[in-house]
Amino acid sequence: MRIHRWVSFFVIGLLFASLPLQVAARKHPRNKAHHKEQQSSAEIEAAARLQIFLDRSNFSPGKIDGRYNEFTWKALALYRQSRGEQPQLPPSDAKSNVAPNTNGLDLSSVEPVFITYSVTQADLQNVGNLPGSPKEQAKLKALLYRNPADAITEKFHCDVHFLEQLNLGKTKSIKPGDQLRVPNVQPFELGEVKEIKPGSEINAPAVNELPDKPDKTPAEQSEPSQNPPASPAASPSTSLKIDTKTNMLGVFQGDKLIAAYPVTVGSAQTVSPIGDWKVKGVAKWPRFRYDEKMLKHGERSGNFFMLQPGPRNPVGVLWIALNKKGIGIHGTASPDSIGHSASHGCIRLANWDVVRLAERVKFGTPVSIH
Repeated sequence: MRIHRWVSFFVIGLLFASLPLQVAARKHPRNKAHHKEQQSSAEIEAAARLQIFLDRSNFSPGKIDGRYNEFTWKALALYRQSRGEQPQLPPSDAKSNVAPNTNGLDLSSVEPVFITYSVTQADLQNVGNLPGSPKEQAKLKALLYRNPADAITEKFHCDVHFLEQLNLGKTKSIKPGDQLRVPNVQPFELGEVKEIKPGSEINAPAVNELPDKPDKTPAEQSEPSQNPPASPAASPSTSLKIDTKTNMLGVFQGDKLIAAYPVTVGSAQTVSPIGDWKVKGVAKWPRFRYDEKMLKHGERSGNFFMLQPGPRNPVGVLWIALNKKGIGIHGTASPDSIGHSASHGCIRLANWDVVRLAERVKFGTPVSIH
């Protein structure tokens, strides 16, 4: 009996002793989680502010995702380099979300960080069914966005998961009139692609079928251009330098770096052509000849599919041809893949970046791939 009472008192004592701990356990995780959520929200906004600042400055971090990712660090380093400042060394772990030193940057110019955008009918006009296989894609008259979220994320240079994060529960069924929270960038407008006035335009059945050509001016070339040559969009001293190790493309005015964009380059199997090249022209809304044997082994075959223009064409909305057959600087159907996959030898950018790049080049602009 005494043993039973002693055990009972002992158990009751333990219960009373543990009550404060249980109360604290109920309070602190909630407070901690709330604090972490507040901290996370502030960090996301701070990272997005920096990414938008760099995007506006033409030192593109690629897709905006509210993180201090690898290309945000690279874009910031090149931005500082362009100003004659010492870049900060990036963290050893490229996947870490470490905030860089932003002293001296006019980040207050990005205000607000996010804006409310009202979806229009025009936003959804370029959305349609997009099958996965080139064979099925070749049956379509245009290669359009996969869904409304795909169109909106490209318009505002952002990651689709980030758009979902900013608009919980709203991105699965977007319709005209919906109010969405988006990054405060200069929107990428598909309708304005045709207004780009590069130094010269090219016309061919497929842009990756252009032959090597001698260094002649557009007027001297025997093949007629789609439109008469426009006024030069860049001075003779403009040049492009593509670093295949860092996956960054730099635009130089003389020796001065004036812009930079993340790129995807070729793989070990289909390497981008190292060396010095020149811009031979620009094709807007290009068609693409999908020949798997050519893409993988460099051998032309009779088994191919001709893919029509559109934002989800494999080469995107614009092709900058180099004087190397089959090689160009172009857009992409998958902006998420920029810098994180391999091309078939070409230089690939996000559509919103390649149109900005095209306005800076003209016929004969030097391109170094190293």
